[in-house]
Amino acid sequence: MGFSKGVFLIVYLLLVFFKPSLSNLSLSSKELSEVPINFLKSAKKSEVFDWMVGIRRKLHENPELGYEEFETSKLIRKELDKMGISYKYPVAVTGVVGSIGSGKPPFVAIRADMDALPLQEKVEWEHKSKNPGKMHACGHDAHVAMLLGAARILQENRELLKGTVLLVFQPAEEGGGGAKKMIDAGALENVEAIFGLHAASHLPLAEVASRSGPLLAGSGFFEAVISGKGGHAAIPQHSIDPILAASNVIVSLQHLVSREADPLDSQVVTVAKFQGGGAFNVIPDSVTIGGTFRAFLKESLIQLKQRIEEVIMGQAAVQRCNATVNFFSKEKPLFPPTINDKDLHKLFQKVAGDVFGTDGVKDMQPLMGSEDFAFFQEVIPGYFFFLGMKDDTMKQIPSPHSPYFQINEDALPYGAAMHASLVVRYLLESQTETPLGTGDFHDEL
Repeated sequence: MGFSKGVFLIVYLLLVFFKPSLSNLSLSSKELSEVPINFLKSAKKSEVFDWMVGIRRKLHENPELGYEEFETSKLIRKELDKMGISYKYPVAVTGVVGSIGSGKPPFVAIRADMDALPLQEKVEWEHKSKNPGKMHACGHDAHVAMLLGAARILQENRELLKGTVLLVFQPAEEGGGGAKKMIDAGALENVEAIFGLHAASHLPLAEVASRSGPLLAGSGFFEAVISGKGGHAAIPQHSIDPILAASNVIVSLQHLVSREADPLDSQVVTVAKFQGGGAFNVIPDSVTIGGTFRAFLKESLIQLKQRIEEVIMGQAAVQRCNATVNFFSKEKPLFPPTINDKDLHKLFQKVAGDVFGTDGVKDMQPLMGSEDFAFFQEVIPGYFFFLGMKDDTMKQIPSPHSPYFQINEDALPYGAAMHASLVVRYLLESQTETPLGTGDFHDEL
């Protein structure tokens, strides 16, 4: 074969087998930057905005705890059916995974958590929680509404999808490790990247904040029962005082951070639960304490867990007490740190800059809060960010997990547009790197 014929054959094969990749290059940078702007305009249309608000309020009135989100899941599936979006259910008990696009690689996911908190709502308004002792006090109702809003935008613009978008509606984020169960159920099979967001009532409307690398700490929970010997408070020599033992335990636990941890390695140990005794003049038989521990390095988290158990057992023994320690490994698995992928951070900055302008994209400092989105990031590259929802009409802004927590619904279009824009841009940019016909399909969705 002559040289010129060989070159012609190579060029011909490139045009045939990589045609989708080359065709994407016809979108100019200006056209790419207009996609998020157009998506935001779509999300702000009254019919779309009012629809998202209606969904959010229905969910707020009927909050459900982790792995109990059956009515929430039913509402999501109903809306997906209306949009003609296929899905898989149940995934991890109540989870739903929808699919939009070609059903072929590359696959990218966007996620919303669905569960509420065991709180009695104290906000008096028309759509107050109807389920006693349960409340959407962390914005998960808004998260679901925004992901459904993104689904609607993507379905209406599916010609832009050069691959497949998975819509991950996840149960049990609030300590139940729902993300881990979603992974175990195969929700991320063949997925290359995943995006997630969280409502931020302290951040101004039309702003987002995040960072590359460590964003949120890893965390765990513990509970200890310290047992002694009860008796009359007037004759303590005949008793073994578990309250004294528990007090020494709490003080000693604080030394784990101040004396054992590297000052440059942020860690927290907080005892937030102390239950023991019911009378002024009776030493109880036992005391129960509990709390949380957090760190940005997984190794530090594991070390803290080990030392917490050693300190509790040792200090209880010094005071002649016995102790048992429970870390709730099954019910509340150890959350890894939330670490944002550096390449996805660059993508986020470009897309967010198109939606909010450069002034609306903030670089934030790491927080000691935790998020089970981190389980996804242990498996594939992931990116998590905060969406501004501050309501300037409120004098005091209640923090998440407060019975007075409220959402500024004007932020819903921004979240929907960001979700949709991130995955469209990801798929478009991936096409220049992904050969045609590789990977497995998600035809079963």
